[in-house]
Amino acid sequence: MTFDGIPAPAIEYITGLENKLDQMQTRLDQLTEMLLLAQKARFGSSSEQAKYILDDNYLQETLFNEAEAYANEDEPEPVIVEKHERKKKRTKEDLAKDLPIKEVIIDLPEAERMCDICESGLKALGKEFVRRELCIIPAQAYVTETYRINYSCSDCLEETDDANIIKPDVPVAVVKRGMASPSSAAHVMYQKFVNAMPLYRQANDWATFGVQISRATLSNWIIYTSDKWLWPLWKAMKALLLQSQVILADETTVQVLKEAEKTPQSKSQMWAYCTGDVENIPPIVLFEYQPSRSGDHPKEFLKDAKDYFLLTDAYKGYNAVENATRCSCWQHMRRKFTDAMPKDAPKTNTARTGLEFCQKLFMLERKFEKMNSAERYEQRLIHTKPVLDEFFTWVESVNFLAQSKFGEAITYAINQKKALSVFLLNGSIAISTNYLENKIRPFAVGRKNWLFSDTVSGAKSSAIAYSIVQTAIANGLNPYQYLLHIFTALPTVLTKNPDADLTDYLPWAETIQKECKYAHGAQGQLSLLG
Repeated sequence: MTFDGIPAPAIEYITGLENKLDQMQTRLDQLTEMLLLAQKARFGSSSEQAKYILDDNYLQETLFNEAEAYANEDEPEPVIVEKHERKKKRTKEDLAKDLPIKEVIIDLPEAERMCDICESGLKALGKEFVRRELCIIPAQAYVTETYRINYSCSDCLEETDDANIIKPDVPVAVVKRGMASPSSAAHVMYQKFVNAMPLYRQANDWATFGVQISRATLSNWIIYTSDKWLWPLWKAMKALLLQSQVILADETTVQVLKEAEKTPQSKSQMWAYCTGDVENIPPIVLFEYQPSRSGDHPKEFLKDAKDYFLLTDAYKGYNAVENATRCSCWQHMRRKFTDAMPKDAPKTNTARTGLEFCQKLFMLERKFEKMNSAERYEQRLIHTKPVLDEFFTWVESVNFLAQSKFGEAITYAINQKKALSVFLLNGSIAISTNYLENKIRPFAVGRKNWLFSDTVSGAKSSAIAYSIVQTAIANGLNPYQYLLHIFTALPTVLTKNPDADLTDYLPWAETIQKECKYAHGAQGQLSLLG
């Protein structure tokens, strides 16, 4: 704009108005974006799958233009990957093939085994199959009274006037001076930590069995059994987790009402850690309650781990962790671009371009999923690295408004470039923390039901119990059967020897796998995609 012949004060005034107008327009754009994001969060799809975010045109383009887009005459031949076969539709026989079968025989009464024509006796031809039904026996409550038979030596009594009394060993109770049995303790934990049923609803459920029991009693059972019998398992699992070459970490909030020097409304943290897809290390998922989100907590938890890759989000608290190479999560990167995309974003939308780059990386990982770490490492260098290089070239060249959601996404990509690229160094590193987030989700669902923990000891016990349950599920175990096995065996084992070797009681032990396995095989096995 030219200002010929206009006095300097007027020019200064006009320039000030223009600057103010630009600021107001920028603020208006920010508020509009916030409104669209709020509407998207409230009314849009909650799924993060590309098919719910990107339109059908993009998905079709990735199919039909893939050959032209990725053709390269110098490209080496890929390794042979196991052929994917579409799963067959389950039949009624498949549905319950591993369940025990109880035959029901429908027979004629003896008085009716006469021919209705000649009145001769009938001869059985054999069994005819009629139908198959799935039966469930609802939970039942009953009381067991344990007695033991004691013996004395009559000869010793006659010779010494002192009877030698022999008593058989009695299994140690799962709850000292309590009525809990291994099955009832396992049932309470299963309902709370697997089915997310709060204790007040469990108490009401017990009343339908004819048992009047309070929430306080059920809570006492959980705290006692967690501290006495599950805590040693938790420590044994942690020792092995710290040997993993790749460790995932995340955290979520929890409210504890009775916590020293904190108001009931304040938030504490439930930290979560798990092993990566590393050979010779079984899936382990551990939760740890802490009163704050300070980076000192993961630093302390992981202090004995050496020379490993730590996969997390971009939270700066993890910078305090030592002896680790930080890896950033691509799912968080993808969410940044998803949040920056307005509804019905056009193909030219810059945030959409970033999202499509992220989607290419996840599509490649899906192809590499069944490979071992060495094969995956090689394929990433061949196929993934060019996409990654192109993405960061685009990031460094694109124009953006710093205070916009798209600006946040670009700034995030620039700041996290090194950590987002670390997964190329090792085929065992996942590109996202999806797997661990899925393991945290049952805790988040339960939190919506029970809302808070009353005490610190309750929060710590919950962390231990969730750890045992989620690790059991990750290793393909029925969590109730595993808890039942633990509560039956460990009270006696640990009472005799508090430092006993618990190797045979860990979820991946051969005996445990045989006795506590899910009927249809492993559930929740680790995937690099989550």
